[in-house]
Amino acid sequence: MMSVLPNASLLRLLLLSMTTMILMQTADGFMSGAPMSSIQKVPPYHHQILRQQPITKQHDRSVMTLKAAGSVTPSSISTALKSALHGDINFVLTTLLIVSASGIAMEQNTTFGKALSAPLVTMLISLVLANVGIIPFKSPVYAFINKYLVPLAVPLFLFDSDIRRVVKDSGSLLMCFMVGAVSTIIGTIATFSLIPLRTLGQDGWKVACALNSRHIGGAINFVAVADTLNIDGSVVSAAIAADNVVVALYFAMLFYLAKNEHATISSTSEEETLNLPSLGEDVVVANGETPNPITTSSIAYSIASASCLVTIGEMLTRAICPSLSSMVITSILTVLAATATPKWFRKLHSSGSAIGILFLQLFFAASGASGSLLLVLSRAPSLLAFSMMQIAIHFVFLLVIGRGIFRLNPNELYLASNANVGGPTTAAAMAQAKEWNHLVLPGLLVGVFGYATATALSLSLGPLLTGIAA
Repeated sequence: MMSVLPNASLLRLLLLSMTTMILMQTADGFMSGAPMSSIQKVPPYHHQILRQQPITKQHDRSVMTLKAAGSVTPSSISTALKSALHGDINFVLTTLLIVSASGIAMEQNTTFGKALSAPLVTMLISLVLANVGIIPFKSPVYAFINKYLVPLAVPLFLFDSDIRRVVKDSGSLLMCFMVGAVSTIIGTIATFSLIPLRTLGQDGWKVACALNSRHIGGAINFVAVADTLNIDGSVVSAAIAADNVVVALYFAMLFYLAKNEHATISSTSEEETLNLPSLGEDVVVANGETPNPITTSSIAYSIASASCLVTIGEMLTRAICPSLSSMVITSILTVLAATATPKWFRKLHSSGSAIGILFLQLFFAASGASGSLLLVLSRAPSLLAFSMMQIAIHFVFLLVIGRGIFRLNPNELYLASNANVGGPTTAAAMAQAKEWNHLVLPGLLVGVFGYATATALSLSLGPLLTGIAA
């Protein structure tokens, strides 16, 4: 389990860390034998990819040159210092890690953080830090996260996606979930026809695909689609912010409509209980099983397994369909592997989820840092309207198809819709809150099934949505 600092201690640590790094950079840049009055900024060097030549002190000092005394101003010193910090990979990466940890801690410890969620808090903090100039809008660190860590996060989240277990234990809730997924696709197509998001330019149909994936699977699918389609960072920030508002209101409606009575479900599993800790900790199902501890070996095995799956997925993608995102093949491979060897991957689920959440947090931090605050605020209203209409149409067709055609249980439909829009953890939490103990595990499983299928389904909508936008 992850230990969490108290709020005051967290803020003090954040301020102390940032101050220490700035002072160290100042000492390194200015105490090199030259008087401060003789230092002036020159154009910053071009960012290097992480696998290329590393940043050195010589690079940092190349940001400054010596000129005649008296030609420097406080503004030029500030600009030179900012340039040196922006070019320091260690500084940028450390800042993103602090921001990611702060987002998780705020969600666990504060009412404000719980209302917004860890990803949104993380994005907002990094967005502000970038717009006030503490971290850069572009950095090789962001490229590294998107290119290497995000692909690893996908299989890490799917270690528990044993399809045989999903079909066996989810019962009629799986049918409700599939109805909800179809309703989300209908809602996306209909909403994009009415609100084509032309203000976003080429990112319009891409955001529609990303939100579709989030409302079938979850945040990891949104990240996978956004990264695959190269959606602009400010658009990602605005979409997450707008969608979180709509999702919070929708969950409140689902809780109001759902009745506190035991729903019927054709499940073969025994009654389950679920311990649902905060984001960043493990989700444990208790059914005579002991929790799998997070150890050094489990972390090593998790990263190694995920890396193997990503590597094989990329090779197969290049051989079969180079134009396709490797994350689609990687997701399919992970589901097949978890179904073929469930005992191995189930042992790694705890550590895989923990590592995956950290990588996901780093993605949100990098996305927030890449966005302009003015652009986020200007784009949020149209995205808010899109998300609201998309989920409204999803709910209408959920009832029309689920109740009108298949006569499915309404409480199960509401729970499945929660799994569609929120993911496995929110669905299991709703089942616990409503005292549907026998629906907790099925809610968790259908949510994981959404993780496994949402990315491929959403990317396949691309040609249709581009045709609508044309």
